[in-house]
Amino acid sequence: MKNTLTSLAVAVLALFAAQAAMAQNAPARAEVKKEAAEANKVGATSKGEVDTKVAPKTKSDKPRAEVKGEAAVATKTGATSKGEVDAKAPASPKSDKPRADVKKEAAAANKAGTTSKGEEAPKK
Repeated sequence: MKNTLTSLAVAVLALFAAQAAMAQNAPARAEVKKEAAEANKVGATSKGEVDTKVAPKTKSDKPRAEVKGEAAVATKTGATSKGEVDAKAPASPKSDKPRADVKKEAAAANKAGTTSKGEEAPKK
């Protein structure tokens, strides 16, 4: 019991000592406000999340008619993309077998159990 009370007393004493030490190091509110006002006057504070200054956009050197003409030529020659994807869709291969033969093969494969369901590998 005595050991527990001693430990509790030491913990409380350490808590108060730490609080007193922290209070001595903190600057007063007036000091902080004064420093912030000085930094704002000098311009030493950052605005927003980015600290860099944004350069103004530069205007194009070409007149609008010239740019539109270049775009029209590029469209005619096929140098521009249509949509989000540049690649053309691959052509689907044509089968040389009649539909009836393909259906017969599929029925035979289903009956034998050699077809896969979903993304499973075919049974052998």
